[in-house]
Amino acid sequence: MPSETILVVDDEANIRDLARLYLEKDCYKVILAQDGAQALRLVQESEPALIVLDLMLPEIDGWEVCRRVRANSNVPILMLTARDDDIDKIVGLEMGADDYLTKPFNPRELVARVRAILRRTAGTTSASDEVRQIGAVTIDPKSREVMAGETRIPLRTKEFDLLLTLADHQNIVLSRDQLLDLVWGYEFYGQTRTVDVHIAHLREKLGDSLTIETVWGMGYKLVGDQ
Repeated sequence: MPSETILVVDDEANIRDLARLYLEKDCYKVILAQDGAQALRLVQESEPALIVLDLMLPEIDGWEVCRRVRANSNVPILMLTARDDDIDKIVGLEMGADDYLTKPFNPRELVARVRAILRRTAGTTSASDEVRQIGAVTIDPKSREVMAGETRIPLRTKEFDLLLTLADHQNIVLSRDQLLDLVWGYEFYGQTRTVDVHIAHLREKLGDSLTIETVWGMGYKLVGDQ
């Protein structure tokens, strides 16, 4: 049964209460913050397993909260945006959020996304803990570390999960929808831009160590030994 602590940050009391009601029904411990300053303080004091973070906050907005949290922690962040604009979602993902949900949202979907993120954080993306070796790159599911020779490549939770999935399908083209299903673990309502953002992060961090090819009109594939 879940027992992790979830920090819900929103300036609307009804949103906080609704999220707490459904998360507690799913046996999570829930703590609440109504502004960015309080959220940052609770992150330090309580070390939550996941943060549900609204972008439009008083005092310190959600983007700045995300930036400050990411400077010191890889705690998963599920951001809430009141607008359906792609730019909000893309900026949030590029700043380190793991997922997003547009308000108003179905509270059951919120719980499902929290479960999925925490499942990935626990390292259950792959059924096998066997180390993957692709050229000079080593991917270790147990330690969740990636090494290029003697150099450690720091990856966030979803970046690691995405790389591991691509590694398990070397030289096979996976569509964006397939990657969303395999990595995020639920239907993502066609918002495939999140895959592109995470692929861009992986390419930047991996440099010349590995090649992730774009197959136009189809998806992506990791080029490995034939």
